[in-house]
This record gives sequence, structure tokens and C-alpha cells, in this order.
Amino acid sequence: MRKVQLTETVLRDAQQSLMATRLPYADYEGTLSDMDKAGYYSIECWGGATFDSCLRYLGEDPWERLRNLRKNLPNSKLQMLLRGQNLLGYKHYHDDVVEKFIELSIKNGIDVIRIFDALNDFRNIKTALEATQKYATENTIASGCISYTQSPVHTVDKYIEMCKELKTMGFQTICLKDMAGTMSPYEAEHLIKGIKDAIGDMTLILHTHCTTGMAYMTITKAIESGIDVIDCATSCFSGGTSQPSTETMYYALKQYGIETGLDEDIINKVNDYFKPIKQKYVDNGQLNPKSLATDAQALVYKVPGGMLSNMIANLTDMHAMDKFDAALAEIPKVRADMGYPPLVTPLSQMVGNQAVTNVLVGERYKNISKEIKNYIKGEYGIAPAPISEELIEKVLGADGKPVDCRDEDVKRTGEDFTAAKEALGDLARSEEDIMSYICYPDQTVKFLKDRKAKEENEAVYTIEEI
Repeated sequence: MRKVQLTETVLRDAQQSLMATRLPYADYEGTLSDMDKAGYYSIECWGGATFDSCLRYLGEDPWERLRNLRKNLPNSKLQMLLRGQNLLGYKHYHDDVVEKFIELSIKNGIDVIRIFDALNDFRNIKTALEATQKYATENTIASGCISYTQSPVHTVDKYIEMCKELKTMGFQTICLKDMAGTMSPYEAEHLIKGIKDAIGDMTLILHTHCTTGMAYMTITKAIESGIDVIDCATSCFSGGTSQPSTETMYYALKQYGIETGLDEDIINKVNDYFKPIKQKYVDNGQLNPKSLATDAQALVYKVPGGMLSNMIANLTDMHAMDKFDAALAEIPKVRADMGYPPLVTPLSQMVGNQAVTNVLVGERYKNISKEIKNYIKGEYGIAPAPISEELIEKVLGADGKPVDCRDEDVKRTGEDFTAAKEALGDLARSEEDIMSYICYPDQTVKFLKDRKAKEENEAVYTIEEI
């Protein structure tokens, strides 16, 4: 009997796409023992924006969250999303930082590391792969990830060549990451059949979103074409900018006679647990109804779910939601000017923020973000297509030339760790604290100061009680 397995995304990408990663650990701790028995291929629970959100908004230590997940999901493969040389941030880090981050991720409980580069510049995922292989346990899986998009330079043949390269590099599985949900059933069929012919029996995974309304058709065609694993979300956190429903795909696959390994009673129990949690965030406004809707315009804008929910949140905070449609229309124009980068973190935020700025200011590129300038300088890697000459001249001048992003990345000086230790002083208690600071210095300092103050207050309270 043929088998297609499911990765459950509710703890990471589903809630990231629908409610900008604001789901605290305490809200889902009570269902982890059930999730551990559900039979998922893996549980995506860390990485992406969860690290930033823990520190910035939720007052949680992301490493402690991971350790708690590991403790409560002892029989499950825990999966994270890693942005290659960007790790979980928005800039490139030195190789020694990338290596240490992956060492700590595996040490604290991660099994599956899904590694991608926003530009599909595989020089930017090589160090992460080598570190994953170096610190691997018997459960570790290095999954090479392609950021899928459509443009004049992104073709089926190009993607097939990318997959061959990922296999040659030594990845154990390959994931097609359709972050905007724009892959059509026709594209899925031709792409997946071509890739499977090229990589043989290597596990191929499809990650997509329901943003455009295309996902269920696309996944069905992908299954017919030989996909091995699909990413899904428990049904009350599915749809809209999230993934297709876990239970729905289970029932569909069952009727096809395809084995999933899932326990029907348990996946329904997990969904029942999350129903009131979802309602709480709908009621308090953190889960915006716009994120639950289908928007076929994303087929034009190529906007991924997390980018859309964050754009909505930011425009709402600025009382500028009346500019939403204009900002959406500006996104593909900015993307074309930048050489058609796939809209995935950090490029999605960079392109989205620049589009919003262009609209709010009322003049294109009057204000150019530091990140866009660094991209044009070459610090993120090689753009898929030539960048607009006008934009290059605005940033680099008439005679300016881009740099090679790897010139900076390869340094192994240890300076990042020394500087972090000095900056934190006695606030840092572990390598994990230091790594958090390197990734998000301002947010980590605030978190660690709050942690220290809380513990001191608790100590005073205990003494008074005695």
C-alpha cells in the first residue's frame, strides 16, 4: 500500500500565518501528549518567526520552549525552519555562529532541520548543512528546501536542476516550499514528476498555503504525481493563509487507499483542543478575519501567508489599512525591480516593507530600507534575475559594484560570541542566552532583564512569606 505522510504545522507555520506567531506555549501544552501519539511524519514547532516572537512579544525563552516541546513530545520528530545563513534573523551571520546555532538546536531537541535560502543561492545553505551533519544524532534529518515562485526566470527545468544539486550536496530529503500558495495543479504535476524522475526514491515534501484557494487541488495532484510528505494544519487553524486541513487530507487519502499512519481519533481530539484557543484570538482581534479568507489576487502578488498577516498587523497599527490594496499592488513591481526574488523570509518582509513605504511616502524609493540597500549591494546573495539599473544606481552610485556575500560569511573569528558575552555580563547564564543575543540583541537584553527582575521579586516574596 502506498504511503503519504503528514507534517503538522499548527505549532509553527499555521499560527505564524494566521496570527503573526503570537501563540504562547502555555496555550498548547495541554495537547502535546495527544499530538505525540497522532502519527505525524513530523511536528513543525520551532524556527521561522517563533524565536523572534517568543522574545519580542510573548516573554518566553525560545530555547526553554524547545526543551519543553522535546520533553512533552518524546516520540515525535520535532521540526524547525532555518533560513540558511540568516538563521532566524534578517541578516547573514558568520559561519561559526551558524554552526553553533545548529549545534544548540539539535542539543535542545530538534530532529528535522528544514534549510532554505530566500534566493535559492545554495552557497548560503552549505554551512548549515555541514553543521547539521556534524552534530547529527540518529534522529537528525537535514532537509533541503527550495523557495518556490513563478517568474520569467523560474522554470520547471531550473527547479529540477536545483533538486539534483540538493541531493548531490547531501541533503536527506527535499521540500518544495510554496510559501504564497501559488503553485497550480498543472505546475505541481509537471514539477513533481520531473523532480521524482531526477532524484529517485529520495523523500520529496510539498509545503503550500491556502491563500489563493489552490492548495487542495495542488496537493491532490501532487499526491497523484508521487509526493511523499505534505504539510497540513489541524483543521480549525487551517485554510486562509495557513495550510490545508490535516483531518480533511486524512479522510481524502483514506478513500484513495493511501496509508498516512495517522490515528483518526487523536487528530480529531487535537483539533477539538484548539477550537476554543482559535476562538479566543478571533474574539480579541489577534486573528484577523482577512487571514482566514481566500484571496486569488495573491496569484498576482505572490504574497505568502506570514507576510500578509504581518502586513495587515503593521498597517493596522499605523492606522493605514486604507493603503492595503495599493501596497499589495506595489509588491510585484518592487519584486521585479529587485530581480524576482522569491517572497519568503527575509525577502518577503523586505519587499513588503519597501512596497508599503513607497505607498505611504507617495514616491517610489524616496526612502530605501537598509535591508534593501544591503540586498542590492550583494550581501544576501545572487538575485535570480538582474536588478533594476535605476535601483542599483540609487544605492551604489554610477560606478558602484555589488560584493560577494560569502566574503563576510566565512570569517570564523569568535568576535560575535566575545562581544555578546561582554554585552550581557551576568545576564547570560548559558550558550543559549548568548546565541539569542547574537540573533536578537535588543529583544534578548529586555527579556533577560525582565527574567532577572522577576526572579529577584519572587525571591523577596519568598523571604517575606517565611
